[in-house]
Amino acid sequence: MNKFWTYLKTKQFRNTIIMAVGSVLLIVLIVFFSLGFYTRHGTGIPVPQLKGMQIEKAMNTLKDQGFDYKIDSVYVLDKPPGSVVEQDPDSGTYVKENRTIYLTVVTREAPLIALPDLESLTYREAVATIANYGLKVGDTTFKADIANHVLDVRFAGQSIKSGTKLPKGSKIDLVIGNGAGPSEVDIPDFINQDLSAAKFLIKNNGLTLGTITYQGTITDSTNLVIVAQSPMKTDSVNKTSLGTRINLTVTQGTKTDGTGN
Repeated sequence: MNKFWTYLKTKQFRNTIIMAVGSVLLIVLIVFFSLGFYTRHGTGIPVPQLKGMQIEKAMNTLKDQGFDYKIDSVYVLDKPPGSVVEQDPDSGTYVKENRTIYLTVVTREAPLIALPDLESLTYREAVATIANYGLKVGDTTFKADIANHVLDVRFAGQSIKSGTKLPKGSKIDLVIGNGAGPSEVDIPDFINQDLSAAKFLIKNNGLTLGTITYQGTITDSTNLVIVAQSPMKTDSVNKTSLGTRINLTVTQGTKTDGTGN
């Protein structure tokens, strides 16, 4: 053991170690420079700037500079069809001759999108849903209605239903209820109608039942026919405010063919 430690302190051992380390370093340097020479590291042809070019011009540019290319397509809203939006490698990168350059081009035809179900959605919900599907909101019309959600969806002036196929990026128009409902309604014509039917119509039209005047002898209250009403629809007046009181005059008997007062 003492001889081993003594050997480690000799000049011969130190020279052996120095030669081994030097040999390893020499091999590493040879490999490094050989690879650089073989791959021509730091030399080559710079890739041209192709983003924003129309694909025909980009292809001609690559051909003129000795590059090959492959093309993929994607639809990008608000980008000119046929323009290059991505390239790999990036412009300015030095590559060998005949290197394949990968291009992504905006397709000329928008993919079709199925219209989502928008009815019963609020305006904000509808706008968010439309954007998520790659569509746009066009004109928005607010209609007098007790509902405050989407009542109708239109494209090119025509009503469309959910599931209709539209080009991505299309503008669709919305008809939204204002939540207040109409301030006026048509005056119903109750003449020659049963009293029970008239009461039902008055309630469902947002009107109020006023005074009921009985004309003649009444023997059966379940068989009453209206012979007059106020207000009454005329050629000049056909609407009235919500809640208007409708006064009726009824008589005993069955319906008649006339519509007199």
